[in-house]
Amino acid sequence: MSEPVVWLADGSPHSPRFNDRYRTSSGGLAQAFTVFLAGCGLPEGWRGNSRFTVLETGFGLGLNFLTTWAAWEADAQRCDCLRYAAIEGYPVAPAAIVRSAHSLSPPTPTRQVDVQRDCPGLLARVPVLAQELAQVWHDVAPGIHRFAFADGRVQLTLAVGEACPMLERLLAEVGGTAAADAVYLDGFSPALNPEMWSAPTLKAVARHCHLGTRLATYSVAKSVREGLAQLGFRVEKCPGLPPKRQRLQALLLASMV
Repeated sequence: MSEPVVWLADGSPHSPRFNDRYRTSSGGLAQAFTVFLAGCGLPEGWRGNSRFTVLETGFGLGLNFLTTWAAWEADAQRCDCLRYAAIEGYPVAPAAIVRSAHSLSPPTPTRQVDVQRDCPGLLARVPVLAQELAQVWHDVAPGIHRFAFADGRVQLTLAVGEACPMLERLLAEVGGTAAADAVYLDGFSPALNPEMWSAPTLKAVARHCHLGTRLATYSVAKSVREGLAQLGFRVEKCPGLPPKRQRLQALLLASMV
């Protein structure tokens, strides 16, 4: 059975299970591009590579994936292949993915990123890609699911289940090779969903990372900052997307796992 989504009066999707919004009140597209893509140095980061791999904790309504795919598609200097692996404990229905994408508002420019300037066309393109995702989003039961788009050049691996076991299973399937070039930490709030941000989960994430992997998240909780630092990440607070004052960027400088 699909995870229920409640739509608030302002059009924002809300999770009854975690009593939290799926995206910031200032706009999902702005959050995806500013906090996660720009926070991981994208789209510049994948240029000059044959392939680029993103790991996400908390797939949710798929907006980070769809925005990353749209930004990759729009970039003339994109890598040949975009690989995206995501963990999700409670998958939503395909209709919720489509509704979320169609309810996006135009992103307001921030001090750091102007989405319309830096990656024009995202607002129009993300709902189209959401329809493509929804067409294959069937019977998403616990386990590993693989989807291919753009003639196989965009590959989505969705691991449905508890975070730590699924992260370990994904790592085992690639022979223990640390392949993530960018990491999006996007579970619900650490106060409401502590397992997703626990020390074991962060350690399991770090096992997917190589030296130079960049990580981004909206959360600047002390436990998250300290946990990442202990795993070898250089952690930096950056100006956040309103209403949040700060967000987090991190770079893996030394593997401690």
